[in-house]
Amino acid sequence: MFMPDITSAPLALILVAVAGYLLGSVPFGIVMARLFGLGDLRRIGSGNIGATNVLRTGNKPAALLTLLGDAGKGAAAVLLARAVVGEDAAQLAGFAAFLGHCFPVFLGFKGGKGVATWLGTMLALAWPIGLAACVTWLAVAVLFRISSLAALAAAALSPIWALLLGYPGYVVLSVGLALLIFLRHRANIERLIAGNEPRIGGKT
Repeated sequence: MFMPDITSAPLALILVAVAGYLLGSVPFGIVMARLFGLGDLRRIGSGNIGATNVLRTGNKPAALLTLLGDAGKGAAAVLLARAVVGEDAAQLAGFAAFLGHCFPVFLGFKGGKGVATWLGTMLALAWPIGLAACVTWLAVAVLFRISSLAALAAAALSPIWALLLGYPGYVVLSVGLALLIFLRHRANIERLIAGNEPRIGGKT
């Protein structure tokens, strides 16, 4: 009830998982930083490869393109898998794309925190859940001006949104992705508890 029925052939699911992972591994932050002459993103700010760290360089177009690229790869993985294989493959592809962003083979398995890819994945899987997650992120970000707190709140509430909005088949995936987001943000959580987590617009 809380996850899709597995109806696709095992080989098809394996291929979907590999393709989704490789697509998710494309480091758009690194690519945009190089295209815009910003240097090695891993040596800037927090060292993260996501859009928030790109924004710390002051280059808003590069940050926007990174955000769109990271979200887009999650959405593309879901939509392609759904069109070619089925709903079970779509969820697997989204999960694999998220893992690819967090642990990219192209960067020695040292990637980002996956928030943009997660949002793109959820928007493609079930846009009401994705939209609710985006609104949650925005509301918390506006209130507290802390990107990590907004991401954690949005991730934590996503399984609840799935239930309330009538998508019980996405609960297991939502819980799994939320747990991984919390794991990837463990350093942020420590700083939040200590009261020294950087705010949106800060340079560090």
